[in-house]
Amino acid sequence: LLLLTNASGSLRSHLPPGSLMLIADHINAPQRSPLIGQPGNDRFTDMSAAYDPELREHAKKVARAHNLAVGEGTYVWALGPQFETPAEIRMFSAWGADAVGMSTVPETILARHAGLRVMGLALMTNMAAGLSEEALTHALTLQQAQLSGERAANYLGWVLGSLAQVESLRS
Repeated sequence: LLLLTNASGSLRSHLPPGSLMLIADHINAPQRSPLIGQPGNDRFTDMSAAYDPELREHAKKVARAHNLAVGEGTYVWALGPQFETPAEIRMFSAWGADAVGMSTVPETILARHAGLRVMGLALMTNMAAGLSEEALTHALTLQQAQLSGERAANYLGWVLGSLAQVESLRS
């Protein structure tokens, strides 16, 4: 299994900076795939459950056991490296996205193609463009990640430790 993490911009007021969100699904906004050029029909990978529901449920149980609020939602991938415009954020919000970032989707596609189970966790580092008065900068992203890093790292440690126990029982 593969656990992917990212820093994201939040599109929802209930996911302010510092929030954690389990990724339930994603939107591949640029419609790019790392499987382009893969020979044969093997490249047609099922993405209907890209983020493993069982892993998500397990991660939610871990959060509840530690009294940690963890959201769940849809992540939209934008190419970057520039931040999105307010108009793009309004469009992504209308599409049903809860968070936006510049990673995770290509990695998920490759992992699913390789037969891995995937769990994704997004750390909200800012409100997306047009949703706050704050100017978006990479320094802001890094600052919020630093402020929330210990809580996020503790949660990841709890999830990984408990997953290791669950997976060893399956073997």
